[in-house]
Amino acid sequence: MAYKRNHGEYVQPFQRLQVQLANLINNTTAGERLPSEPELAKQLGVSRATLREAMRTFEGQGLIRRRQGVGTFVVGHPQIIETGLEVLESIESLAKKINLPVTMGALNIAQVAANAQQAEALQVAEGTPLVQVSRVIRAQERPVAYLIDVLPEDVLTPAELREGFTGSVLDFLLRRGNPPLTQSLTEIRAVPAPSDVAHALEVQRGDVLLMFVARLFAVNGQVVDFSLSYFLPGYFKFHIVRSVVTEHAVVSNNSSG
Repeated sequence: MAYKRNHGEYVQPFQRLQVQLANLINNTTAGERLPSEPELAKQLGVSRATLREAMRTFEGQGLIRRRQGVGTFVVGHPQIIETGLEVLESIESLAKKINLPVTMGALNIAQVAANAQQAEALQVAEGTPLVQVSRVIRAQERPVAYLIDVLPEDVLTPAELREGFTGSVLDFLLRRGNPPLTQSLTEIRAVPAPSDVAHALEVQRGDVLLMFVARLFAVNGQVVDFSLSYFLPGYFKFHIVRSVVTEHAVVSNNSSG
């Protein structure tokens, strides 16, 4: 049975279990032991086999260590990249603020023909030649993000990317200064990891990831970049400051017309 979220979205029980375990690990001090498997399985309402399968993900991420006959211990919390969503910044820029070294892992630059999704996002015809940049971003000795950017060839060429590119298309375009950029429209989703992304991030297929689907606009209104960004939840924390509209403000606005 799947569990329904808002807007008709469904989350499978295994993904729900992973979220519960992630919260438990994040709230447990490094070095402390988690509840025993029978106790934890009962607490979360799952079988021990299902629990072990879910815990393998966190063991693979280095967040927990299971010792036979002793128990499961939290190894330590990774340094988290935390930011508000009001301003668009690259992972490199955010990591620099907290003195966290990040590097680019596997990089693939390819020329592709626009599929239906890419054509709609970039406002071009299907089949239009595009440049696709896929790469892994690493921090704390493991991959933490997988980024895919697709751009028109008149915005960025493969030749340009092969010289001085360190992982951020945004920073590359900002340093170049052309085209001048203005804003990004971004949709945020929690998704199960596709097989290729799971392989790149060294997690299991179906593990829950945070995905940003974004369009980057130039000052002239052109969409210059369409991107899919996958983040390991345990290494990133995103937040947004939202204003509260009071009843008095609503009444004032309605009466002003």
